Amino acid sequence: MMFRRARNIVALTALASVAIAGIFMPGAASAGMGYAVVPTAIIYPGETIGGGQLQEVEVTNPNLASGYAKSIDEVRGMISKRTLLPGRTIPVSALREPYTVTRGSQIRLIFRIGAMTISAAGSPLEDGSTGQVVRARNMDSGVIVSGTVLADGTIHVAAK
Repeated sequence: MMFRRARNIVALTALASVAIAGIFMPGAASAGMGYAVVPTAIIYPGETIGGGQLQEVEVTNPNLASGYAKSIDEVRGMISKRTLLPGRTIPVSALREPYTVTRGSQIRLIFRIGAMTISAAGSPLEDGSTGQVVRARNMDSGVIVSGTVLADGTIHVAAK
């Protein structure tokens, strides 16, 4: 019976020393939490985010959910999907890449099979970023095709 009390006293002493260390060294608890990017003004959906609208702040809340932008370079040039409020972290899921091709614009359709390459004028039927599969209309024949958007704004048509 005496041994249990001694163990309880040792456990309480250890717990008290940890609590005191947390009170006198608050920086130790938040050390290594990093930085988060927050807007300095309201950013509306569809708006391109510039570096002047952002600032990096130190994260002090240990309960902050992950998935937020940690550097300005990660956010600069992206498009907002929803309203971003000043002083709030920016979730990466609320951002998208700018569209490489926009609906209704003039683009080039390219089809390659072996050594043969066919190129035609086209018009995308939907907006698309690099790497996305979009539908486009061949301006000469009116046929609707699907293809992958390339970085230079052309669409590589997929074989059926």
